[in-house]
Amino acid sequence: MVVLGIDPGTAHTGYGVVVARGRTLAALDGGVIVTRAGVPLERRLADIHVRVSDLIREHGPAAVAVEDLYFGRNAHSAFAVGQARGAVLLSAGLSGIPCFSYTPQAVKQAVCGSGGAGKEQVQRMVGALLSLPELPAPDHAADALAVAICHAHGAPLRSALGS
Repeated sequence: MVVLGIDPGTAHTGYGVVVARGRTLAALDGGVIVTRAGVPLERRLADIHVRVSDLIREHGPAAVAVEDLYFGRNAHSAFAVGQARGAVLLSAGLSGIPCFSYTPQAVKQAVCGSGGAGKEQVQRMVGALLSLPELPAPDHAADALAVAICHAHGAPLRSALGS
């Protein structure tokens, strides 16, 4: 099964493509969609939509896994992340690909065994789980790969439960 993981943001949207064969995981692709500051928001969101649609066509994922919003202290940035999430969900919806959302804590728990893991620990574990020759970078790409791993780990259970 191929999973496209997304760490959404209007300036930097991380993406990671993971293939799961039984208990074996491998990275197929990963990186960051960068949009330029000063460009109107609707243009930035359109750029995210187009690039995610391209990734879906290129890799043919069975699912898109997206990190949920984390509000923290800055509501403005949370709204921007929500808008980027919407562009990603639109890409998947138009392609007929099912989407799944995971909280940052659930992703960290699935990858590191602790919902409070730090960014460096997530990068190390993603690298280890995918047998990468070096740590995935930048952190948005590592986070997106972690979201894809989180989904891939839970997919057999969801399939068995029929959900």
